[in-house]
Amino acid sequence: MRGPDRAREGGAMDDDHTVFPIDPDLAPSDPAEPTVTPPRPRRARRRSGRAQPDVLAVIALGGMLGASARYGIAQWLPTAHDGFPWATFWTNLSGSFLLGLLLVLLLERFPPTRLVRPFLATGILGAFTTMSTYEVETALLIKNGHAATGLLYGLGSLIAGLALAYAGILAGRLTPARHTEAR
Repeated sequence: MRGPDRAREGGAMDDDHTVFPIDPDLAPSDPAEPTVTPPRPRRARRRSGRAQPDVLAVIALGGMLGASARYGIAQWLPTAHDGFPWATFWTNLSGSFLLGLLLVLLLERFPPTRLVRPFLATGILGAFTTMSTYEVETALLIKNGHAATGLLYGLGSLIAGLALAYAGILAGRLTPARHTEAR
């Protein structure tokens, strides 16, 4: 027996209606096998989850700008092999503040746009801040015998980053809303 009738008697059914037992030790027709209701017909899916080329393009453009800015800061504030990674520290903290501020302004103060938030938040600030470098620098400081510096850097970055993101949110909410006059 194939298809939905066999599935009602017990067993699981795959996409081509082949029935398999739920418990591999039992046959699909065994009374001890739990029954399975046949799957409902699937509704057509919307393709809203797929990335759109224009959004990807603005994210890439923003990423180039953000990564270039981070590189510039790293050149401006070089870090000794066993020293405190100031460039990454200040980059991530300023990025945390800017992200909090920016998202409040974009979501609560300005009219919605499709490309500005991906460009600024995901593109520029996503490439400007760096979780991977933060993790590697923390791990290397601890591994190379500078545990106090590594822990100070790791915990300090986390705590200060959260505080500055919150400060950015507060600053954004203190910004007066733009009023548009009705015509």
